[in-house]
Amino acid sequence: MSLPDRIDPRPPRRIYRWDLDKTYLQTEFDSLRDLLRTAFQKAHEKQAVPGASALIRELASNGDSRLCIVSGSPKQLRSVLEEKLKLDGVVWDEFVLKDNVGNLMRGRFRALRGQVGYKLPAILESRANAPVEAEEVLFGDDAEADAFIYSLYADMIAGRVDERVLKQILDAAAVYPDEAERVRAAWKKTPVADPVRRIFIHLDRLTPPAHFANYGPRVVPVFNYFQAALVLLADGHLTAPQVIKIAVEMVQSAGHNIVTLSNSFQDLLRRGLPLQQAAAALVQALEGPNALMQALRPMPDIISAFTKRLAALGTPPPPPPVQAVDYLELIHHALPRTHKARKTQ
Repeated sequence: MSLPDRIDPRPPRRIYRWDLDKTYLQTEFDSLRDLLRTAFQKAHEKQAVPGASALIRELASNGDSRLCIVSGSPKQLRSVLEEKLKLDGVVWDEFVLKDNVGNLMRGRFRALRGQVGYKLPAILESRANAPVEAEEVLFGDDAEADAFIYSLYADMIAGRVDERVLKQILDAAAVYPDEAERVRAAWKKTPVADPVRRIFIHLDRLTPPAHFANYGPRVVPVFNYFQAALVLLADGHLTAPQVIKIAVEMVQSAGHNIVTLSNSFQDLLRRGLPLQQAAAALVQALEGPNALMQALRPMPDIISAFTKRLAALGTPPPPPPVQAVDYLELIHHALPRTHKARKTQ
């Protein structure tokens, strides 16, 4: 019996989609000076958001997953960004960057800042080639329109958005005709499924979490990636020891401690996320003999206090049911500048 020439990798069971700026990287682009500094930074000068690289590595270590990055950073930064990801031990499967030079040369000035016409077709085209049964978790930030785009994407492929509403959304978002056609073409090629389990929004600008309530419980705003790891523990994507590894890296490299991390945990519980079983698993792991835990024990009684605080909060209320999202209403808040620009042209 002859052996096959190659063994193809198993199809991914989970797909993790990440933005880069302000989601993975601590990037400033609010002024021209910020943009110039970012453009000329070397790979080793770029800083990842605390816990982001550890979270990606732990998710990847489970196997059967794909990491897909779609960033608004220009294509000219690809080599620097790839070098930075390699320095952080991050291995990716897809890496899409924006052709801002091409947009500028063609006079497509709205596309320089517009994200709907860029990100939406990119992730739809990626999904069209993914296994129907593959689940997805998406990561973005509050600096642009990630919550809007990711949620719209999830509802489009699940069949909860019709063509009439999509046309109105694309028009309100000032999407160019060819971009709109890419969206529709990719959407038609994508099998109907409901794979998006979570959408994490990193609160780089400290937007109040309640701002995202209209997107429903699928969208989870997080102040740090320990919070994202806790939700992923509850969802079965991570184990308690993996969450602790992420916490340890945040303690050792970013100035966090068990008090700030426990406050982050309590913030999620107060918001009603069902994390009680995750809390029990985490406390059990923290009380174990693992030497790794010593990094989280600046004081002997902190772990005990953490356990008592969790117990005092009791069982959180169940999350609200999945709700219909009114994208035509939300677009006025998600894309105010783009919407106004469209109206004046």
